[in-house]
Amino acid sequence: MLLLTHHCFYHGHVQDYAGSAVSLSTCSGLRGFILFEDKAYILEPLDGATNEHILYQAKNLKLAPGSCGHHLNLSGVTARNTAQPTHMFTHRHKRESRKSTKYVELIIVADNREFQRQGKDVEKVKLRLIEIANYVDKFYRPLNIRIALVGVEIWNDMDKCTITQDPFTSLHEFLDWRKLKLLPRKPHDNAQLVSGAYFQGTTIGMAPIMSMCTAEQSGGIVMDHSDSPLGAAVTLAHELGHNFGMNHDTLERGCNCKASTDRGCIMNPSTGYPFPMMFSSCSKKDLEYSLEKGVGMCLFNLPEVKESFGGPKCGNGYVEEGEECDCGEPEECTNQCCNATTCTLGPGAVCAHGLCCEDCQLKPAGILCRHSSNSCDLPEFCTGGSPHCPANVYLHDGHSCYSVDGYCYNGMCQTHEQQCITLWGQGAKPAPGICFERVNSAGDPYGNCGKDSKSSFAKCEPRDAKCGKIQCQGGANRPVIGTNAVSIETNIPLQEGGKILCRGTHVYLGDDMPDPGLVLAGTKCEDGKICLNRRCQNTSVFGVHECATKCHGRGVCNNKKNCHCEAHWAPPFCDKAGFGGSVDSGPVRQSDNRSLIIGLLITTLCLLVAGLLMYIKRKILIRLFFINKKTTIEKLRASTSSARKNEATGSKPNGNSVADVSGDERKVQCCKDLYSIGTWNVRSMNQGKLDVVKQEMTRLNIDILGIRELKWTGMGEFNSDDHQVYYCGQNPSEEME
Repeated sequence: MLLLTHHCFYHGHVQDYAGSAVSLSTCSGLRGFILFEDKAYILEPLDGATNEHILYQAKNLKLAPGSCGHHLNLSGVTARNTAQPTHMFTHRHKRESRKSTKYVELIIVADNREFQRQGKDVEKVKLRLIEIANYVDKFYRPLNIRIALVGVEIWNDMDKCTITQDPFTSLHEFLDWRKLKLLPRKPHDNAQLVSGAYFQGTTIGMAPIMSMCTAEQSGGIVMDHSDSPLGAAVTLAHELGHNFGMNHDTLERGCNCKASTDRGCIMNPSTGYPFPMMFSSCSKKDLEYSLEKGVGMCLFNLPEVKESFGGPKCGNGYVEEGEECDCGEPEECTNQCCNATTCTLGPGAVCAHGLCCEDCQLKPAGILCRHSSNSCDLPEFCTGGSPHCPANVYLHDGHSCYSVDGYCYNGMCQTHEQQCITLWGQGAKPAPGICFERVNSAGDPYGNCGKDSKSSFAKCEPRDAKCGKIQCQGGANRPVIGTNAVSIETNIPLQEGGKILCRGTHVYLGDDMPDPGLVLAGTKCEDGKICLNRRCQNTSVFGVHECATKCHGRGVCNNKKNCHCEAHWAPPFCDKAGFGGSVDSGPVRQSDNRSLIIGLLITTLCLLVAGLLMYIKRKILIRLFFINKKTTIEKLRASTSSARKNEATGSKPNGNSVADVSGDERKVQCCKDLYSIGTWNVRSMNQGKLDVVKQEMTRLNIDILGIRELKWTGMGEFNSDDHQVYYCGQNPSEEME
């Protein structure tokens, strides 16, 4: 894998001209394209001259006539989109896929023929491939997709897989080599082969559709058919579009890309237009549909910038070593948190990019930053320590989905019913199993399990029949997927009489594309089994049950073999209390700290209100006690005065009076508060007088002291239970019985 040590690739626009675009290389002279006033120009060094360049219109670019090997012709995106099963969107959020930047970590491989065509100059081939990637990146930027070239490989000795003039064989050989050899050695999202071979017929490129991020089919092959790298770049962008799920632009679809007459759209089926650099409205709809379905699950993580080609540069949109942010060139930067000239954060800014950055500050942990896009996808949450949403994760392959009607595979839930609706419209459903067995045992274009190593149609074994050509019932009168799709109907007689109508489809395609009438990989074929390589295989091959065991029944296993825990359990094994989520996706409820604070505040407020009410009630009681107390003291004083008069006159006190109780006021304890009740001096005391005292205490409303237990202690005190009530200044002259 080759590395580039300097930067010489640029994107930009023509100053003061909206809608203009420039993509240039300065690696060996000036080379690139300029889109200006709806015309495209090519700039490149003049052959045989030093420091001289030639600028000409793209319509004069020398291109070999050719077309993409994919000939599927869809007639009406509206019908196609409305034909999708409505339950696809149940219990999930529609991801704002257009708002999130996608990053394709791309590897470009040059075969031995390409090496020879470029004069056996490794450096020249390397720069050509990087220039191709630079153009492709420019094409995809309006779609909020960045093409990050993370590897270049040149087969300067010999081809590492069989590459021939047969594009079908070459494509599948390359995809097999990528899966078995390249992917384990260098992780990436997509790989494209640029070949110096001339493919048979008019095919100049070939790629599987809706295959982005899959280990088996995320890639394509491109013929380097022009002297300018721009020709191969257009074709590579086209094939990459097929990987994204984009179909060809046709008149029937009513596609529009605002291109002038000398330019077409990137997804045109042929290179009749020399310089297409825009994606059509149809391509954008196809892309949005594919992303919502789960295609491209691997594109939401930031690429490792140290692995990217082109060298570091402030203004390329990637935050590289030494940069705090990078919002592109100053002319295109609209980020208020980032200084585009210096690639540094503005005053007070903590961050400038990412779904977890808001108003130049980090969002709290636990904030949802990426919804799940389908029943096999998992949501991601901010961690509180990074401005970027964690890389996208999804359910482990083999996990049940659609209420166990299907199994997850590469982040998507494929079912026979879903595919029947896609082919035949609403009301379609899978045919009985006998249809699959009878039709797919033929081994012909209308019933098969794909092709064998000799490119011949293979018969399906009975156990694998549901992994061959899809068989449906009901729906529209003819397939809804395109004008070149035909209905293949088969009547199968039953032993008990009657017959079953089986409806299949045949689409006239080039050999590069998987037949859309074939059951998709990952489709459930039996309970506990899934279609892989046209065989009905046990889901145990994925190891999902073993992985789920470590989650203790409180979570599910994700595609990285880690537990995604329920809201109140902590990763990595969901065996301890925590905030849910996984080590990959962030905590699902860390933001409940706010709820905790709010709960504490509400509880505190309630306690304060309750305390205030108790305080007010106590004040009312005190006021009542104080009034009664004051009245009693006044009566006691009055009684004392009367008693002294009686002494002076020789009168005897009434047995029911308290004239013999007198003295100065003192404070005694009552219910933990002090009240001035008075000290009663006792000259004589008996049970009758004690009863009078009890009556007086009752008048004080202090019955809670338990006056029924009032007794003489012999120490000059009257006690009620454990509470001191009042104090006698002297011992009584009469002993109480």
